[in-house]
Amino acid sequence: MEANGKSFSVKVIDNAVVHANDPRNDHWLPFTNLDLLVPPFDVGSFFCYKKPSQVTFPTLVNTLKASLSRALSLYYPLAGEILWNAEAGENQFHCNNRGVDFVEATADVQLKDLNLYNPDESIEGKLMPKKLHGVLVVQDLNLYNPDESIEGKLMPKKLHGVLVVQVTELKCGGLVIGCMFDHRAVDGYSSNMFILSWADITRSETSSMSPSFGRDIFNPRCPTTYSSSINDVFAIFKPPTKPGHDQDYDERKHILTNRVYYIEGEHLKKVKLLASEKGCRRSTLVAFTSLFWKIVALSMDESRNSKKVCHMALAVDGRRRLSEGAGKEKEKLVISHFGNVLSMPSGAIRAQELKHMCLSDIAVKVHEFLQTATCKDHFLDLIDWVEERRSLPLVARAFASTEMSVIVSAGHTYQVMDKIDFGWGKVAFGSCHIPSSRKDCIVMTLPSPTNNDDWVVYMRMPVQTINYIEAHSNNMFKPLNADYLRI
Repeated sequence: MEANGKSFSVKVIDNAVVHANDPRNDHWLPFTNLDLLVPPFDVGSFFCYKKPSQVTFPTLVNTLKASLSRALSLYYPLAGEILWNAEAGENQFHCNNRGVDFVEATADVQLKDLNLYNPDESIEGKLMPKKLHGVLVVQDLNLYNPDESIEGKLMPKKLHGVLVVQVTELKCGGLVIGCMFDHRAVDGYSSNMFILSWADITRSETSSMSPSFGRDIFNPRCPTTYSSSINDVFAIFKPPTKPGHDQDYDERKHILTNRVYYIEGEHLKKVKLLASEKGCRRSTLVAFTSLFWKIVALSMDESRNSKKVCHMALAVDGRRRLSEGAGKEKEKLVISHFGNVLSMPSGAIRAQELKHMCLSDIAVKVHEFLQTATCKDHFLDLIDWVEERRSLPLVARAFASTEMSVIVSAGHTYQVMDKIDFGWGKVAFGSCHIPSSRKDCIVMTLPSPTNNDDWVVYMRMPVQTINYIEAHSNNMFKPLNADYLRI
């Protein structure tokens, strides 16, 4: 383990289980149809803080445990488990207050020496807790039943549950709070909602928001009806057969790795102007997605894969869209819904074609596939489409094949970092974290903690793509460092 060239170790002080202090009655809570579009992945978030003043680490940990217990009373499914409900014939949340595993640790490294540019070295397995359930496994294993194909066979038993938490004190007195969620329980909006509530309760003993777990608002229509265009967005998951031998295939270049960069606002403005050249004003997100699509294609061309198709997807939050025209009460329920309310429209173009396209033409393609998921009817159709396939494993169309697929998620729109204050100051740096067990390519745009015009970009991509970016786009994608974060 290295931090800017300096090795460091982490020592676990205590493992505890935190229960909700006001548990709901033991009951089952079914997945919504939109939850069922998310495979059993894990997804993490971590938050770095400078040294708190006038509070010891043991006191801080006890305070966090107490406030987490109160927060879990509001977010009670997080204190439960995802188990098979034999009566319903499906996996559901068992709201049984089994509790959240809570790890207390220390690390002999200073905050300024953490290599946040390379979270595989500084965060994975060190400052982020590991958990068993929800792991994405290799192609020839059972993707939708990791308990059957993984537990006790390929991995030792680890922390489990819907959520696990680790709080680590650093050598300088700073700390890192790491949370690992089962993605079937949360999307980015929901995880931020929970973290904000936990911080509110720690600081002021009250939460500024209350989550909704109602299922009625996501019920299908009767009879179900949907556009055939849904089949272009999601598909039934079929485990791919193993690809034949490819003499040009270099396994080392296809290993996925995590990296974190920052992009200055001036570069984002230039990309937006280039994407808008043909008279259609494009958003910064569409412009960035277009640029990244071309970068991936160019990296494929460099590795002699230009004849292969490259899929690009965008995560679209449906809360605002589903609440349109629903009235104030229903709108409030939809906006505060805790769970997954996402669609993932995508486009597919051969790398050799993308290579020769100008950015504004690629932006047209991004705009076209994005438009399919920007209205209320799309999400209503999606709910109905899932209803007819509820017992089947479903997946975003972009990831239904073995071809190159990338999803871009607009985390920069969740302007919450300044609000995640547990009572000892604002976040020095916060980010998502994709565990090494996952095999999907994802890019998450995040707000910069130091400049509102900049973006931080977290990516999990093949080594060949990372190498291409650092060789040809290093003027735009700059490795995240302590100087930029001012820590």
